[in-house]
Amino acid sequence: MSSGTWGVVASLVLLTSACSSEAVEIDAPRLPANEAAACAELLDALPDTLFGEQRRPVHPDGAPGAAWGDPPAVLTCGVGEPSGYEPTAGCIEIRSVGWFVPQEQLTDVGADATATVLTHSPRVELQVPADYRTTGQSALAELTPVIEETLERTDRCL
Repeated sequence: MSSGTWGVVASLVLLTSACSSEAVEIDAPRLPANEAAACAELLDALPDTLFGEQRRPVHPDGAPGAAWGDPPAVLTCGVGEPSGYEPTAGCIEIRSVGWFVPQEQLTDVGADATATVLTHSPRVELQVPADYRTTGQSALAELTPVIEETLERTDRCL
């Protein structure tokens, strides 16, 4: 191969790598010091892969979240009460971690879904693109031990 051809190949490899590792924007909530510390511990313990996808950098730097894959599955720590949540709503319990998913998202498997931890503090939200819905339950199960080990249990599922 000529040096010009090598240059084109190297440029394409770098361009492809840059596209797949682009930082994922996270809506970073402002957290009290104790929640920020708990979220930092959780983030340090998260797996490098989820849904069979590699972890990606997030923006802003230091945001209490993580992302995997393209389209990205995004985990955010320190979120508020989930949209559509009612105190009498049930949740999906995996070991001691209760995940709330709005009913309309449970029934429409072709849509994106958001699962929020209700039983531990601070709350954690996982936004799951429709592309990953078939493996969503196993991803929640994979995250469960990390949540149990790093966050305080504050409630139970109904």
